Amino acid sequence: MLLGRAGKKGLWVAPFPGPGGGWLVSSRGLDPVWSRGALGGGRELFFLGMDSHAIMAAGYTVSGDALVFSKPRVWSPHRVPELGSPPALAFDVSPDGKRFAVVLNTDGTADPKPITHLTFLLNFFDELQRRVPVASK
Repeated sequence: MLLGRAGKKGLWVAPFPGPGGGWLVSSRGLDPVWSRGALGGGRELFFLGMDSHAIMAAGYTVSGDALVFSKPRVWSPHRVPELGSPPALAFDVSPDGKRFAVVLNTDGTADPKPITHLTFLLNFFDELQRRVPVASK
């Protein structure tokens, strides 16, 4: 979440690095991801709804030096999990822009679950070499 010029909370887009104003996309949005390719024709900003944690989308057009955003709509009603603190993105648009990658629990849900198991992997690179040997030159 970014703060607007008047200290108002919300999801804002602003030019970088330069001067200029910002555009409010949603007053209740988190974790923005720009569309790529096929999804939205490359002209949408995806984000999580702050209350629902559903994937939202806001289309945009360019008018001179400004972005004009449409009213955000629910792209998928399915909840995307919160990954804790510091926040990490639980979803992203695939490089070809045709689908989303979403982190879910092993049972396929996004419901909060208590942590009941913790695995420590020691000597990661030794284990990686054992599982994926690289031929010597």
